[in-house]
Amino acid sequence: MEIRDAGPTDVEGVTAIYNDAVENTTAIWNDTKIDTGNRLSWLADRQRVGYPVLVAVDDAGTVLGYASFGDWRAWDGYRHTVEHSVYVRADQRGNGIGKALMLGLIERARGIGKHVIVAGIEAGNTASIRLHEKLGFESVGHLKQVGTKFGVWLDLVFLQLMLDTRTSPDEIGKP
Repeated sequence: MEIRDAGPTDVEGVTAIYNDAVENTTAIWNDTKIDTGNRLSWLADRQRVGYPVLVAVDDAGTVLGYASFGDWRAWDGYRHTVEHSVYVRADQRGNGIGKALMLGLIERARGIGKHVIVAGIEAGNTASIRLHEKLGFESVGHLKQVGTKFGVWLDLVFLQLMLDTRTSPDEIGKP
C-alpha cells in the first residue's frame, strides 16, 4: 500500500468510496450520491487552497481509501484549525489504511502550520473513535441528536488533536 497525493485519475475510486458511505453508513450525513464531476471540483478546490487529498492505493493503483482536511469554520479566527475526513473502502476496513491516512494528514497539517485538527464522528462509530484516541485525539464534546440518517437521530462526537505547543498564534514555526 502507498499513501500519496490524489490526482484526477483517483477520482473514480474516491467517488465510489464516498457513495458507498452515503448509501450504507452514518459516516457521511448526506442522503444523495455524487458524481465524479463533483469530486473533481472538490479535489481542485482543496488543491487550490493548499489542502491535501491523500489516497491509499494498492500495487495496481486501486484506491483503497482517501482522506483530506479543510477549514473547520469560515471565520478568520479559526484559521489555525482544520477538520478532517477519512474514508476506507468497505472491504479494506481494519487493515491499517485509516491509520496510515490519518498519520499522513496529521503530518501535512503540522507542515502548513495548523495548530489543531478536529474530528466530527458519529457517536456509534466506536472503531473510528478508538482509532482517533490511539493517535492522541481527545474527546471534547458530544452533541445529541444533531443529525439524522436512515430514520434515526444521530449524535456527533468531537475529538481534537493539538498539533504543536505554541502558546500564541504568533509563534510561527515552533513545534
